[in-house]
Amino acid sequence: MTADGTDGASTIRPASMAAPAPLAPAAAPAAPAGPAPAGPVTAEITEFAAATLPGWPVAWAALAVAVAGIALAAAGAGSKVTTVVGVVLILIALAVAAGLTPIAPGEARVVQLLGRYTGTIRAQGLQWVSPVTKRRRISTKIRNHETGVAKVNDADGNPIEIAAVVVWQVEDTAKALFGVDDFSSFVAIQAETAVRRVAGSYPYDAHGGEALSLRENAEEITAGLAAEIADRVRPAGVLVREARLTRLSYAPEIATVMLRRQQASAVVAARQRIVDGAVGMVEAALARLSADGVVDLDDERRAAMVSNMMVVLCSDQATQPIVNTGTLYQ
Repeated sequence: MTADGTDGASTIRPASMAAPAPLAPAAAPAAPAGPAPAGPVTAEITEFAAATLPGWPVAWAALAVAVAGIALAAAGAGSKVTTVVGVVLILIALAVAAGLTPIAPGEARVVQLLGRYTGTIRAQGLQWVSPVTKRRRISTKIRNHETGVAKVNDADGNPIEIAAVVVWQVEDTAKALFGVDDFSSFVAIQAETAVRRVAGSYPYDAHGGEALSLRENAEEITAGLAAEIADRVRPAGVLVREARLTRLSYAPEIATVMLRRQQASAVVAARQRIVDGAVGMVEAALARLSADGVVDLDDERRAAMVSNMMVVLCSDQATQPIVNTGTLYQ
């Protein structure tokens, strides 16, 4: 027994029964690894003028140096120094002449130095740049691209055939060469994509509704098509001048049915105009007869006259008159 009246043995605990040590706070779960940080963004390359010199003065200077070198080499046949100086002058003249670059109208030269873009030459005539640069010719003339006939479904789900022509030219030579792989192919693919999207966004025919249609609103549709193609080819430095639809028709499998529908619509519209005109003529005739007092018609005779006049005016074939020797009441 202990002094406090408790059993001392009961206070002895084996090692295996010792009170557990306080648990360390659990580590916070690791945050999920996010996407790797993007690398440095490459600045967009845009066209700027290359540093050049007028070509003809440089050409004449190179020719003069070459002539002087040839003269020294020929005159110093017995002197190695003179011969070496002449050869050096000739090599310098050839190196300088290698930088001469002719620029024809409707083209430009993109200049690169050890792979780096150093500018574009657009000035016509003979220009001179460093001979160690690479000069790539690119046409800036206006070009036409006609898309192939695409078979797509319009906004109503009807299969149609559509094609367009795009008038374009290179506006930014740096973007054209370095912004895309092949700017001509890029323009062709983007133009076809835009034509397909526009064709699927509008119905072929609005059938008298207020919505825009491909057949009835060609000006608005082509303006939107040109704007969309221009937006798509902007990364290639291309300027779209115009876009026009060159073909628009129903697909052959429904062309006959749609032609009948158009013919029926035309017939109904024509009949409507004929009826409107006939009603106006009948009203004018009745009003004239009443005003002049030619004949006094009761309701039954008036109805018969209206019926006869409508038949005569609206019939597709010539009518045969029937002479009535009696009256309407016998």
